[in-house]
Amino acid sequence: MAVGLATAPDTRKASDYSQLLRRINAARLLDRRPGYYVARLSLVGGLLVAGWAAFFMLGDSWWQLLVAAGLAVLFAQVALVAHDLAHRQVFRGRRASGVAGRIAGNLAIGMSYGWWMDKHTRHHANPNHEDLDPDVAPDILVWSVEQARASRGLPRFIGRWQAYLFFPLLTLEGFNLHVSSVRALLRPGMKGRGLEAALLLVHLVGYLAALLLVLSPGKALAFLLVHQALFGVYLGCTFAPNHKGMPTLTEGDRLDYLRRQVLTSRNVRGGWLVDVALGGLNYQIEHHLFPNMPTPHLRLAQPIVRDFCAERGIPYEETGLIESYGRALAHLHAVGEPLRRG
Repeated sequence: MAVGLATAPDTRKASDYSQLLRRINAARLLDRRPGYYVARLSLVGGLLVAGWAAFFMLGDSWWQLLVAAGLAVLFAQVALVAHDLAHRQVFRGRRASGVAGRIAGNLAIGMSYGWWMDKHTRHHANPNHEDLDPDVAPDILVWSVEQARASRGLPRFIGRWQAYLFFPLLTLEGFNLHVSSVRALLRPGMKGRGLEAALLLVHLVGYLAALLLVLSPGKALAFLLVHQALFGVYLGCTFAPNHKGMPTLTEGDRLDYLRRQVLTSRNVRGGWLVDVALGGLNYQIEHHLFPNMPTPHLRLAQPIVRDFCAERGIPYEETGLIESYGRALAHLHAVGEPLRRG
C-alpha cells in the first residue's frame, strides 16, 4: 500500500536532511575506519580460506555437509563485505572499491558485483517504490494489493500463500543470484563485463572442480544443494527485515529524501551478535540515510537519527529480529488476500 502522505513537496521539510547531516558530521560519523575494515576483511577472508582448507582436508565424507553449512555463512559474510565496498565505506575511490568488490563478489562467491551494485543503487534511490525499486518488483512475490490484483502467471499462483512459501523460496535465492549474474553479463552495456565474466568463470570452474575432485558425485550434489540453499536463506534473512512490511510508494507519492528513506525502512534491535550476523544492516534507517557511513558508526548514529525524527514527528520503526520477520510475513499474507478470494 502506498503511504497516505501529501503529494506536494514541502520545501520547509526539504532542509531537514541537511540539518541532520550537520549533526552527523559534528559527531564525525562519516569518517573512515580503516582499522576496522582491515580487521574485518582479514577475519572474513581468513575464515573463508580456513573453510576451504577444512573441505580439502576432510575428503570424501558426509561430514562435509557441516562444512557446506559453515561455508554458506562465510559466503554471506563475504557478500556483506562486498555490500560495504559497493557503498565506498571501505575505500574512498571508485577504482579501489570496484577491484576489491569484484574479488569479493565475482571471484570469491560467484555473484556479479556490477550487476548487484546497479540493482542495489536503484533500490537505495527509491526504496519500496513499486515502479522504481527492483527489490519489490512482482517477479515471484507480490508486495502490495495493487500488485496482487494485477499479477499474472507464477506471481499470481504463489501470491495466494506467499507468506508460507517465503522461507522455502529463500533456499533458491543463492542459485538465483548466480543465474541473475550470468544473465546480466550476457547483456551488453555493463562496465567491465569482460573482467566480471572471467572472474565468474574462474569461480564456477574452481567451485565445481573442487566438489567433483574431492567428493563422490552424490556427495558433491548434496554439498552444492546444502551450501547454496543455506547461503540463500542467510542472505534473505539478512535483507528481509529491512523493508518488507513497511509502506510502499507509488508515482503519486512526493516525499523528501529524509522521509523517503526513514518511512520505508525498519531497524532491528539486538546486541553485538545481531550486528555481526546482519552485517550492520539492522541499522537500516541510518544506512539508507548515510550509505557511505562505516558499519561500526551506524550504531552510534542511531540515537542521533532517532531523536531527530522524534523532534520532527517522523515515525521511526524499530523491532526485535523475530518480530521483524513476523511483520514481513503478515504483510505478505495480507497483500495476497485478493488472490485467495479470487
